[in-house]
Amino acid sequence: MKDLSNYRKSYEKSELLESNIPEDPINLFNRWFHEVEDFGGNEEVNAMTVSTIGLDGFPKSRVVLLKKFNEEGFIFYTNYNSEKGKAIELNPKVCLSFFWPSMERQVIIKGIANRTPENISDGYFDSRPDGSKLGAIVSNQSEVVPSRAYLEENLKQLEADYEGIVIPRPKHWGGFLVTPLEVEFWQGRPNRLHDRIRFIAQEDYSWKTDRLSP
Repeated sequence: MKDLSNYRKSYEKSELLESNIPEDPINLFNRWFHEVEDFGGNEEVNAMTVSTIGLDGFPKSRVVLLKKFNEEGFIFYTNYNSEKGKAIELNPKVCLSFFWPSMERQVIIKGIANRTPENISDGYFDSRPDGSKLGAIVSNQSEVVPSRAYLEENLKQLEADYEGIVIPRPKHWGGFLVTPLEVEFWQGRPNRLHDRIRFIAQEDYSWKTDRLSP
């Protein structure tokens, strides 16, 4: 067994203080996102972990790409018939998490996921390269397949079938909008006294903020 007890790092790049945060978490997320994008060096700053409760009752996490965020919440796209999609349909309570090690930051979002309107899913699907569109059609996501060659052969057939014509969005593929109920911002600090600020949504659409012990 490999002993990892000596893996240690001092976090000293930034701070998160109540005197320097906005009243809502979306504005702070936007600030952090662009700081990481501009200075953090992360190749995919929009990579996030989506955690769901599966049909078997176990939690499961996987990395997907955030495609849009605004005051309404956070949007990502998937196959609705996938393991992830089915889990969300059964239990829409999800958790999103971002880890930006170059800036020593994490963001954890608890929220409710709902399908985006069809026109939103259509618009994003139309913006994708044709190869990505066909990949979404050919993949019965999360289903068992006999081989890699099986997928590649089906893709070649689809390329021939759709040559020169518009590729439509399959009805089983689209977006989820995660409406945040709780957002926690974590900033690494020296001596493990990390900054943790939590926003909790209130009934009047304001946000309650608390500092959490590290």
